[in-house]
Amino acid sequence: MAFVDTPDIAQEDGAGQDSRKREQIMRGASQVFLEKGFDAASMNDIARAAGVSKGTLYVYFANKERLFVELISSEKREELFRIVTLDFENHNVEAVLKKFGRELCEILTKPYYIKAMRSVFSIINRMPEIGVEFYSNGPLLCTELLAKYLDAQTKAGVLDIEDCLLAAQQFVELSQSGVMRSVLFGVIDTPNAAEIARRVDSAVVVFMRSYRAQQAVSTAG
Repeated sequence: MAFVDTPDIAQEDGAGQDSRKREQIMRGASQVFLEKGFDAASMNDIARAAGVSKGTLYVYFANKERLFVELISSEKREELFRIVTLDFENHNVEAVLKKFGRELCEILTKPYYIKAMRSVFSIINRMPEIGVEFYSNGPLLCTELLAKYLDAQTKAGVLDIEDCLLAAQQFVELSQSGVMRSVLFGVIDTPNAAEIARRVDSAVVVFMRSYRAQQAVSTAG
């Protein structure tokens, strides 16, 4: 699977740029980055894979770094917003968290996503802005979305949370516990849906024990 499925959520086209040509370039770049990694990939490789001239490539992207940043940012926004959604009016927190955690973990442990993350790690020391971009358009977006949902449930009296952003961070980390790093470092293969569900469901139990409002506990009892 490529880093990017559709270009619709990418940055707006520059003057005189063709959106279809831009998509063609990004698909070619996705193929090259996946096969060779960031460092080994060249603009010549990308132009060849995309079926465009090197001159055309530079019309759309100033350099390999800018292309890589836009590629991973576009992919993450498209994938996350298509799959990870939350209904703030749904007060069945346990069900919502299970769905959110499973979907998020399934995305994060996909082989293509792991390859993208490894590529970012390999260049982050010399180009920290790429790390910031990667984090801002992925983990941070998900965490902030979850924090808003938790805040809505706290105001509704279902949860009792003082710091919703911290609680969201805790849940995201807890739901990936024992899996994400193992896959990232090649210790295990991509977990199946049943294994992800088992771990996320356990995370939900721990989370609710900590943050369920006492009033909600009494009502449930």
